[in-house]
Amino acid sequence: MTQESVRAQHVVVGRPRVYGASRRAIARDLAAVHDGVVHRLALAEHGIDRFAVRNEVNAGRWFKVGRHTVAVRSPELSEPAQWWRAVWESGSGARLDGAGALLAAGMTGYTASVIDVTLPKTSHTHSVERVRLHLPRVPDPVSGAGIPKVAPDIATIHAAQWAISDRQAALVVCLPLQQRLTTPARMLLAWRGIRRSARRKFLNEVIADVADGAHSLGELDFTRMARKVGLPPPSHQSLREGPDGRIYLDISWADVGLVVEIDGGHHALALNPIDDALRQNDRVAAGEHVLRVPVIGLRLESQRFMLQIRHTYDVLLAETRQSGRRA
Repeated sequence: MTQESVRAQHVVVGRPRVYGASRRAIARDLAAVHDGVVHRLALAEHGIDRFAVRNEVNAGRWFKVGRHTVAVRSPELSEPAQWWRAVWESGSGARLDGAGALLAAGMTGYTASVIDVTLPKTSHTHSVERVRLHLPRVPDPVSGAGIPKVAPDIATIHAAQWAISDRQAALVVCLPLQQRLTTPARMLLAWRGIRRSARRKFLNEVIADVADGAHSLGELDFTRMARKVGLPPPSHQSLREGPDGRIYLDISWADVGLVVEIDGGHHALALNPIDDALRQNDRVAAGEHVLRVPVIGLRLESQRFMLQIRHTYDVLLAETRQSGRRA
């Protein structure tokens, strides 16, 4: 029997017990903070002992969903209720980590198949359905209010390492930045603190991509990709004069008027999409053709994007030659 269980049994000694409607009202108020679930210890501290819980469960009004967790509305738990259950049931010192911590911090557009929970290595752990336990020697500290969870920058790095594929890892790196749960600087700092990673090469590239955009993609990298699909070497950071002064184009082929802009993760933040649209429209109005490529796309789908660029180049080259013959 755990220390918490013992406390839950004896904490009501000397306190008045509550019954019937009052008992259920107290439980509803306690559970409202956790989206419909409540810890047995919290119930005991308010005069509702294990016998009272048993009576409510036997009557079909409450539901046992763990050793410590009681659902007062329905045995079907919402996602936030499942997070609380995961933390309460896994062991002492548990906190959400990885994608679970990011979702609890407000990340959207992502569905996690398991809930990642980190505990101190010395904790006595318990297996919980749909919960994946991690036991580092020194767990990362809890951050923020509400459910115990690690900071978003650290959770992002862990989620990317625990993802089932490179594509999923790239997605979970991009979303927290796009949704402003963390910053490129914080993410880079968290990544530098990782000593071992099965995805080190890939994540080195992806994290640099989303943090620094086209600057992380070296000129030799793109030139090599272009050569593989039969494109001539492009120009990098070509200078143009725009309505607001000088601008630099990421990639260009002046002979056919083709421009490729490489978008890093920061391009989706704040007012950057407006600046990007104005910049692109200026180049189109000047007679150039602009393709936009997410830098993550060049990591995950390089062949498809490069073939699109090659096809566009070939079409423009044919048009240029035809125009030359007519002239």
